[in-house]
Amino acid sequence: MSFTFITGGARSGKSTLALKLARECAARPESVAFIATAVGGDGEMTERIRKHREERPSEWTTYEEPFAAAAAVRRAVMERHDVVILDCVTLLVSNWLCREPTDAMLTDERTDATLAEVHALAEAASECHAHAIVVTNEGGMGIVPLNDLARRFRDVAGTANQMLAAAADEVYLCASGIPILIKGETGGDAR
Repeated sequence: MSFTFITGGARSGKSTLALKLARECAARPESVAFIATAVGGDGEMTERIRKHREERPSEWTTYEEPFAAAAAVRRAVMERHDVVILDCVTLLVSNWLCREPTDAMLTDERTDATLAEVHALAEAASECHAHAIVVTNEGGMGIVPLNDLARRFRDVAGTANQMLAAAADEVYLCASGIPILIKGETGGDAR
């Protein structure tokens, strides 16, 4: 079908656009699958997850999957969903890098495992027989982070975003609530 990748800063309208596109693409409301990668590690994040759940139609199927994103996409398609949303890649990257909080977070092996999952996600989203919509954060447009883990996260997330954008049919950049098509039928592709 098609793979749409949505990127942008925090609170830029990415998730709102993903929900809008899903409603437009879905043959029926119950045919939408939503894959959530967030883990409620503290009170604020738990509240954020609760609010996001309330924003989604009750007919949609939600899969809470912090690690196996590619498998979740394939499962949703096998269960006959014609639209699959994954929100979001940067939380997936964070989950993988911090899976077992030790010095291993800063190893090349952990980075490679994280990017292998993202590569599998790119394949699953681009090859599935559904409309795949994947949301991420554009986190590398600011200052250079002060610590090793933050720099590694920024670098891995940036590489992950490039992999997914390359595999996508359409890429939107959201800024201040305005979605800008930067790759696809009517958008530009500066490569």
